[in-house]
Amino acid sequence: MNNLLDLIALLDLEKLDDGLFRGQNYVTPWGRVFGGQVLGQALNAAYQTIDPARIAHSLHSYFILPGDVNQPIIYQVQVIRDGGSFSTRRVTAIQKGRPIFVMAASFQLEQKGLSHQDEMPEVEDPENFLTDMEQSEILKESLPDIYKKIQARKQNALEFRPVEKVPFEDFMNGKSMRNVWMKVTEKTDIPIPMQHQLLAYASDYDLLLTAVYPHSKEFDMSKLFVASLDHAMWFHREFDFVDWLLYAIESPSASNSRGMGYGRIFDKNGRLVSTVMQEGLIRISR
Repeated sequence: MNNLLDLIALLDLEKLDDGLFRGQNYVTPWGRVFGGQVLGQALNAAYQTIDPARIAHSLHSYFILPGDVNQPIIYQVQVIRDGGSFSTRRVTAIQKGRPIFVMAASFQLEQKGLSHQDEMPEVEDPENFLTDMEQSEILKESLPDIYKKIQARKQNALEFRPVEKVPFEDFMNGKSMRNVWMKVTEKTDIPIPMQHQLLAYASDYDLLLTAVYPHSKEFDMSKLFVASLDHAMWFHREFDFVDWLLYAIESPSASNSRGMGYGRIFDKNGRLVSTVMQEGLIRISR
């Protein structure tokens, strides 16, 4: 990804017909379609069928098959309901005639009501931390394979600044948590629907790896296979991804070759803007 405009263009789908859209792929170094891309594109497809007065408040999705980066993805949107306050859409992503991903998304008119939230973790400001790319430099000699994987996934459209130097320091062994500051790399006006799509894209980064950190001394990290199985996301409050957001991630459980990631996303003022849950496959090559 060269820049933010490229990422926005990737997420903004081509309309083929009513409820039918086509998207291209970010060619990943690992050879499969990036799950965050499919999340953002599916949300874009749903948004194109929604009254502009309604905004997404939740999505629930399943990754069914690995996506082929060399094939466009067709997104089919089914209108489930348009009620007085809420609208529901079902989106199916298709490649080679087969569904590779399904999502249900709900949209709501802005309404007043009760308000409370979790407290934001106490961490230093993002300016005090190096980017994930800069932090990975210490692995260049000692763990060259992992270093290459990290460098290959560099996102020029997004910037990530981990608070804890995971998995680069031994003190994190046994702890299933991580805090990461993140934002887009260019200052520009971004409409709320695209803000949601960009955040959905970013929310898939490193979420499952939090389930791996407690076991980082038990196996060779270069032999790890991780794949998303499902992804749920809730949008609580408006935000601006042009400014820093804190992604507070932890893993409540890992078992049966599956791990779970739980994330809360706060703005710099401490407002909880989104919650994310994901389960994925975690396998170690012997």
